[in-house]
Amino acid sequence: VLISLDVMVPEHRLARVADRAVASTDLGLLFARYPGNGTSASNLAMVLTVIIVNNADKTYSSWRIAKASREDVCFMWLSGSTPLDFMTINRYRSARLCGLID
Repeated sequence: VLISLDVMVPEHRLARVADRAVASTDLGLLFARYPGNGTSASNLAMVLTVIIVNNADKTYSSWRIAKASREDVCFMWLSGSTPLDFMTINRYRSARLCGLID
């Protein structure tokens, strides 16, 4: 029996709150820093949300964030069951977020 990840993540969890917050935020500055090449804007927002939730949990390592995207139900829900690679997270933070967040 397969159980939907949507059912496994309660409404009050930080993952859902952060997802709603990022979805309602103007990410124009972030998208302007991205040249394209196949990744959709929703993926950029998803990676940002994953990083925000991990930072709130005091998880800063790209390796640990990538591991959470494979093993933690909340992060699997956030990523749409698409595991994140640690290099993707690392590049995203250094190239996309650098200078946008003080």
